[in-house]
Amino acid sequence: MSIPLLSYSFSTQNQRVVGYEIGWDEQYRIYSTDNLPTASEMDEIIWAAYRQVFSEHQILSSTRQSFLESQLRFSQLTVKDFIKGLVLSDSFRKLNYDVNNNYRFVEMCVQRVLGRDIYNERERLAWGVIIGEKGLESFIDMLLDSDEYMENFGDSIVPYQKRRYLYSRALGEMPFNLKTPRYGEEFRGKLCKPQIIWQGALRTFRPQELRAKAGDPALYLNMVKDVC
Repeated sequence: MSIPLLSYSFSTQNQRVVGYEIGWDEQYRIYSTDNLPTASEMDEIIWAAYRQVFSEHQILSSTRQSFLESQLRFSQLTVKDFIKGLVLSDSFRKLNYDVNNNYRFVEMCVQRVLGRDIYNERERLAWGVIIGEKGLESFIDMLLDSDEYMENFGDSIVPYQKRRYLYSRALGEMPFNLKTPRYGEEFRGKLCKPQIIWQGALRTFRPQELRAKAGDPALYLNMVKDVC
């Protein structure tokens, strides 16, 4: 029996609130294929899609999807299909899904696909259950086919942050997809564990807790090194 999507309340995200206000010189440009874009305009549309899905700090040569780009240029794909292809690509999965738990991945996808932050913890849990039960592709399909996505972006508009935190000297803020670390806390703690080593004149000394104890073969090896 399939588990239905949990209900969750919508939080107020009024663009008039200072934290979400977009200044007159910071209005986001809408990238759309509705008006038969030229080749250079299509380049900008593709770049905007990469920037939204991968964020600027994840746009690498390895993340480029040349085949999808070609299909979009020749109208074999809609912008919505292109976004789906990017989110389901091996590159996106490796950079975001494989290094995070389901709940954190939900937060990142809602930000990048729906253009907003998650409403509350219940929404995070609701989508997390969908990933666990139906899989990644079904989760992405549900986001892209949602009324929210279709009403805001449809088939032809590149998603964008509708209510974004803009950087300012007063607030010190920035778009949330740039300030969200790539790794969750549970993974960041495993990445880099510093090793303290003191280099002596004749040999390397290690901290006391790392020194070989009685019965450790390393003691014999150290004795041989000292003799040699």
